Amino acid sequence: MDTQILPATAEHLQAISDLAAVIWRAHYPGIISGEQIEFMLRQMYSLETMRAELDRGVRYDRLLLDEQLAGFASYGPLTDSSIKLHKFYLHSRWRGLGLGGRLLQHVEAEAQKLGATKLLLNVNKRNVVAIEFYRRSRFVIRESVIVPIGGGFVMDDYVMEKLLPTSSV
Repeated sequence: MDTQILPATAEHLQAISDLAAVIWRAHYPGIISGEQIEFMLRQMYSLETMRAELDRGVRYDRLLLDEQLAGFASYGPLTDSSIKLHKFYLHSRWRGLGLGGRLLQHVEAEAQKLGATKLLLNVNKRNVVAIEFYRRSRFVIRESVIVPIGGGFVMDDYVMEKLLPTSSV
C-alpha cells in the first residue's frame, strides 16, 4: 500500500469536506447530537470556511493510500510558539495500522519547521477514542473549556497540548 502525506490546495477541499462528513456521521453519534453534527459540518467544512482558513495560513494535509484520500489534518498558523491542530481525522477503515500516528508525526515535524514548541488541540470530552490516541501520543490535558459555537450548541472540550522538541541546529 502506497502511503503519502501531501499538502492540500483549494482544489482538494471538496474531497476533504466529503470525507469529513462520512467520518463525522459515523463517529460522533453518541458523543454529540445529530443536529450538532450537521451544524458543525456546515460551519467547519463548507468550502467557503475552508478556503478562508487556507487564506489565513491554516494548512491542510492529505493522507493518501494508493492515491485515495484516507485522512487529513489542518493546523496553524504559528502563534506564541504554538501551533493549533484544528482538524485531525482518519477514516475508520484505516485505524489500527499506525496511519494516525504517522500523520500526527508529520504535523509535529511541520510545526517544528515553523518554529513551534507546542502543539495544541481541542477534543470533545466524550470522544474517548481520540483522547486515548492523543494521550498515547504524549499529549496532556491542559484545561477544560465550554465554547458556544452558535445555533444553541457548545463544544464541551479538553484543551490538550504536547511539547515539541526544539531543534539542536
